[in-house]
Amino acid sequence: MSDSPSCWAVLPAAGSGRRMAAAIPKQYLPLAGATVMEHSLNALLACPDIRAVAVVLDPADRRNDDIVGLRDARVRIAPGGRERADSVLAGLDLLAEQAGGDDWVLVHDAARPCVAVTSINRLITEVQQSGVGGLLAEPVVDTVKRATAEGKVESTPDRANLWRAQTPQMFRLRELRDALRDARREGKVVTDEASAMEMAGHEVQLVAGSPGNLKVTVQADLALAEYYLSHPAEDE
Repeated sequence: MSDSPSCWAVLPAAGSGRRMAAAIPKQYLPLAGATVMEHSLNALLACPDIRAVAVVLDPADRRNDDIVGLRDARVRIAPGGRERADSVLAGLDLLAEQAGGDDWVLVHDAARPCVAVTSINRLITEVQQSGVGGLLAEPVVDTVKRATAEGKVESTPDRANLWRAQTPQMFRLRELRDALRDARREGKVVTDEASAMEMAGHEVQLVAGSPGNLKVTVQADLALAEYYLSHPAEDE
C-alpha cells in the first residue's frame, strides 16, 4: 500500500425500509432499469479513486443473488447489523482487513440512487485537500418550524446556517470506527456518520451537494428519482 491514504466506501443495504410500506425493502425496488441499490453502488464504482466498496447486506435475503453489481471485483460483502450504525461498523471492520487506519472511507446510503459522480469526486477532492472529514449537504431554503409534542409551532429557527445532510459522508477509517464504537457503548443515538464524529469531538466540513441527491423514503420519491436519473445534467 502506498504512503498516500486511499479511498474506500461502505454501502449499508441491510435495512427493511419500513416507511416505504412496500412488499420488499426499498433498496431492491425497481428504478430506471435496475434496483435502487444498484444505482447507488454503480455511482461509487464509477469513481476511480475508490479502491473497494463494502456492501453490507442481510445474509438471509436472497434478493442479493440477483444484483449483478455485487459481483464486481471491487465489491466486498459484509453481514448487516440490527441498526444502520451497526451495519456501517461491519463494513468498516471488513475494510480494515485491507485498508489503513488513516485511509478515507465514504459511507453512502443505498437509498440515494441519484448521487452524481461529480458530487462524489468533489467531496473526495475537498476532503483530501483540507484533511478534514466531511459530507455532502445542501443549505436549507425553506422556512423551518420547531414543533411541540402536540403538533403546534414552538418557534421558527433561523435557517441561515442550516444545512440538509446527504451522503456520501467521508472520514478517516480509524476515527469513524472509534466514534461509532464509542457512541454504541455510551448508548448515544447516531443518525449519520457525521453526528458520531461530532460527538467524538471531530471537526466536520460541509461540501455542497445537489438537490438531485434525494433519499428514497416514500413511494412518491421513486418517480422523482427516475426523473433525476434521466436528467443527469440537471443534477448539478
